Amino acid sequence: MNKERKLIIAGNWKMNKTVAEALDLVRGLKLELANVKEVDIVVCPPFTALSEVSKAILDSNIRLGAQNMSENNAGAHTGEIAAGMLKEFSVRYVILGHSERRQYQKESDALISKKALAVHAASLKPIICVGETLAEREAGQMEAVLQTQLRGSLAGLTKDQMAETVVAYEPVWAIGTGKTATTHQAQQAHAFIRGVLGKIFDETVARRVRIQYGGSVKSSNARELMGQPDVDGALVGGASLEVRSFADIIKNSI
Repeated sequence: MNKERKLIIAGNWKMNKTVAEALDLVRGLKLELANVKEVDIVVCPPFTALSEVSKAILDSNIRLGAQNMSENNAGAHTGEIAAGMLKEFSVRYVILGHSERRQYQKESDALISKKALAVHAASLKPIICVGETLAEREAGQMEAVLQTQLRGSLAGLTKDQMAETVVAYEPVWAIGTGKTATTHQAQQAHAFIRGVLGKIFDETVARRVRIQYGGSVKSSNARELMGQPDVDGALVGGASLEVRSFADIIKNSI
């Protein structure tokens, strides 16, 4: 297993968990994962649970992530959350451009690039999601879609900022569907993404960037996926909502 890059496995809880449920989950994860040092572990609860989860994981090896962030620092932006607000809760990572937000909130690559710059300006680390739909894959457009999303979403980032950015490849057709890209498909897409990063930035930066796979990751396929040379972790959805399934994915990745 390549491990010039440390694995990063993040749980995206989406719109799930009350504060009480969130605390139950992270307390269980703390016990299960206390001895894991080989993986950067991140949980991304809904905004309402960030404060309490932050306190609960203070003395642990689990880091806190947010599911989104505004490109603006303050002002008349009803319903939005700014970087300074996230930093109050010791958030380290911010998911940007998740396929659900691209689809349902109509987020564009240009907006995601503004958000990425704002995340870096606050000394936080973005997890930037890219991925093709089933129709795009079947039409042979995977590479074109990924290239467009990467060039647009990463526009304006410096080499140093890019090296501190995580990319998550999520084939939209494999999110919450139970379908998973084969190991070969995942590696092929990740290698292509790394190649594009090499062209936009340079080879050194491309080698440093961690690329997560996000698309129905389970404990049963984690080891094989993480064993691929260009797969550096996972962005886990549904399976991150239970202590056992998320802990097993992490333990099986090592």
